[in-house]
Amino acid sequence: MAEVLVLVDAVDGKVKKSTLELLSAARSLGEPSAVVIGADAAALARALGEYGAARIYAVAGDEYGRYLVAPKAEALAAVVEQSSPAAVLVSSTPENKEVAARLAFKIGSGVLTDAVGLSGDGTATQSIFGGSVTVESKVTRGVPVITLRPNAVAAEPAAGAAEIIPVEVTVSDAAKVATVSESVVEAKGSRPQLSEASVVVSGGRGIGSAENFAVVEKLADTLGAAVGASRAVVDAGWVPHTMQVGQTGVTVSPQLYIAVGISGAIQHRAGMQTAKTIVAINKDPEAPIFELADFGVVGDLFTVAPQLTEELAKRKG
Repeated sequence: MAEVLVLVDAVDGKVKKSTLELLSAARSLGEPSAVVIGADAAALARALGEYGAARIYAVAGDEYGRYLVAPKAEALAAVVEQSSPAAVLVSSTPENKEVAARLAFKIGSGVLTDAVGLSGDGTATQSIFGGSVTVESKVTRGVPVITLRPNAVAAEPAAGAAEIIPVEVTVSDAAKVATVSESVVEAKGSRPQLSEASVVVSGGRGIGSAENFAVVEKLADTLGAAVGASRAVVDAGWVPHTMQVGQTGVTVSPQLYIAVGISGAIQHRAGMQTAKTIVAINKDPEAPIFELADFGVVGDLFTVAPQLTEELAKRKG
């Protein structure tokens, strides 16, 4: 069975959920193998093995944290040359998509980005043109390089040997041109990261004010969800831009997306319409968001959202 390489993303010594999803997706294409670049592969081996990684290609070196994406692309290309995989899967983050593009160029292959589904023959489902069109695409030249959005595939455990294979890579001088001069650690709250959350609750213009946004936050906290917002809310200064869901913000594909007081402009829909289940709360029955919603509540959000929060709290208790 051919190998399928998965680029590992880890934070604070823990494998990110998006990587476990990639390992699960890789099993439909072949035998999953993980690629750990610039991190402690031994510390990650157990988690990777629990989700099916047969091998872990470990590329050591501090240059992968000192320079921008070019060294990582060179390292991944070296692993591809050594292993001759059937495909390479990468999580769809801004950095990883650049790594994927550079890798595809280096190995003379095609690249598909932001896939929201992947079939056993390597066909990727993509949501394009601001989410208005869904297409199926397939790489026809070389080793397919595919980036998948977080939550596009469910992470399912499957035992793997997780054999660690060290890989020696000499990073070229050309890859060391762009240097990381400073790193700022973003303050973390108790809520999950927006781009990777399985449940997202977002608020829109209908919230009315920054103070009223607490209605959205209380509902999200009851569900253990991430909190998002529409562009109108961000532009009004009620919440930071990091919370914006949409074409010019964060693209999410959660299992559940709850839109509170969001009309459903095209820009916002482009960032969330691949969610598995969409629930909309809006007082306007003609709001475009209802065209997407699997479940819709026409009513005052200041009545509906607190009632929903209270009922969820009772069921949890």
